[in-house]
Amino acid sequence: MRYTITVIGLGFVGLTTALAFAEKNHRVFGMDINPNRLDAIRAGKLPFIEPGLDHALIRHIDHNFTVTVDSAAAVRNSDFVFLCVGTPAGEKGEADLTYIYSAIDSFASVLHDGKYRVIVVKSTVPPSTTSERILPYLQKKGLSAGEKFSVANNPEFLREGKCWEDMMNADRIVCGVSDQRGESMLRSLYSGFDCPFFSVSLNTGEFIKYLSNTLLATMISYANEMSKIAETIGDVQTKEAFQILHLDRRWGGCEMKNYVYPGCGYGGYCLPKDTMAMYSQAKTKGYEPKILENVIELNDTMPQHMVDKIIRIAKPSNKIGILGLSFKPGSDDVRDCSSAKIISLLLESGYKNLLAYDPIANEAFDREYKFEHIIYCDSLEDIYIQSEILVLVTAWKEFAGIDMKDPAKVIVDCRYYL
Repeated sequence: MRYTITVIGLGFVGLTTALAFAEKNHRVFGMDINPNRLDAIRAGKLPFIEPGLDHALIRHIDHNFTVTVDSAAAVRNSDFVFLCVGTPAGEKGEADLTYIYSAIDSFASVLHDGKYRVIVVKSTVPPSTTSERILPYLQKKGLSAGEKFSVANNPEFLREGKCWEDMMNADRIVCGVSDQRGESMLRSLYSGFDCPFFSVSLNTGEFIKYLSNTLLATMISYANEMSKIAETIGDVQTKEAFQILHLDRRWGGCEMKNYVYPGCGYGGYCLPKDTMAMYSQAKTKGYEPKILENVIELNDTMPQHMVDKIIRIAKPSNKIGILGLSFKPGSDDVRDCSSAKIISLLLESGYKNLLAYDPIANEAFDREYKFEHIIYCDSLEDIYIQSEILVLVTAWKEFAGIDMKDPAKVIVDCRYYL
């Protein structure tokens, strides 16, 4: 069956979702409040780096996928409405639902027209959010789920840099549902995807997402704490120790070794925000999760730990080159990245002769942070020649073997990569 779908919010998750449904021959409307993003998408250009998604956009723009600014008109013709807007962290780590509420406001009046739809919260929200905050918000508008529409949640499990691959070859689809009709429609919508479909309660759907992300955050912090212990003990080959750990057959060739490996802390959009949100939600409900508290605290110490290592060998007058600005290789996402924290701490410590190079994220980083006293280099060779000391912050493949070029070159490897 061919459905019509509206996707509100065209960031990593929303645009991937929209184009995946277009790829499955559904009709998709996409909207976003950022006019520059909409202009880029209309022109067939991705507003961020995502392999595979760029070709999908060219295939489907103005065919199965149409960009619009009129959410009410799009929703009026749709069977499904996917909310893929941001849920940034509030002052206490809680998820800010402002954008979700605003999205609902933009089309709520349409839900009285008699056409049955499924409203799907794909934005990441803490467990109990759909049932305790979104459903009541709709009820205040005179809208009761199950009568004229269904409400569900559908967490995403996408890795930045591999969003398209993860969406089109998903390992599981999870939908938290509030009624049988919504579940049936979602099963039909996702029937074209060759993977297990799990229908669970609303709270369970949300919980599974946080179960995944907080585990990843915990493993990263565990590895970082062990690297600190190794340095305290001394004469421990940290890189080799973790690589040997990964040979344990119980790991089964999985990618978890990417998380149980030391570095300068987890970053990006999801792990910091979701770990804080889960911690905040647990405290709100009356339980203080000490492990998550310590995971967050440990992660917060890692940039300063790396800066301390730099300061031990570098003078403020030295030219220091930062290798890598994105929060991980394969992405131009610089949100909550370790590089920004390290650079900020260096600047606060009086280190003003800083250079930086990232294969794809120089411009994004400069737009996001606007640091003074930084010179951006156009190539690895350029920053290598100009810098007296190099600090490897993001483990891009391009940086592999750089320590072999000149044994006398001082390099602080914050990722235990070289």
